[in-house]
Amino acid sequence: MKRILTIAALALMAASAIAQSDAEPFKGNLSNDEYKIYINFDFHGSGINVPGHEILGQLPGYLAKQRNSFYWLITSAKIVGKDKAEIELINDYGSEDLTATLTIKDDSTYVLTQGDGSALKVPNDGKWQKLPQKLVLKKK
Repeated sequence: MKRILTIAALALMAASAIAQSDAEPFKGNLSNDEYKIYINFDFHGSGINVPGHEILGQLPGYLAKQRNSFYWLITSAKIVGKDKAEIELINDYGSEDLTATLTIKDDSTYVLTQGDGSALKVPNDGKWQKLPQKLVLKKK
């Protein structure tokens, strides 16, 4: 009897964890292997701390390059439908900013589309690499 209750409790906890991730589609980690970038974000809750930029407090998220300390900080995010969010980004130097949209295509595919402002650029082998206007990202 004790074993059955334990199994039932574990099954309920697993089901609630799955339901929470479906209920919060604008939270998690996205990546693009071609450009070696990733986005860590939480547009539903109180936000997250950007590594090395904790003095700024909780932000909706950031875009970063793998094995690099350069960040594009997401300073504001507004969910405008079940599959779209409007975001504002600024680089960690504070010299460039832009607006963009993050759209959900399916359960694991998102598209970041740049809007007004500067172009998204990340360091790559000692040079700046422009990212495409539409960037496909996969959920981890």
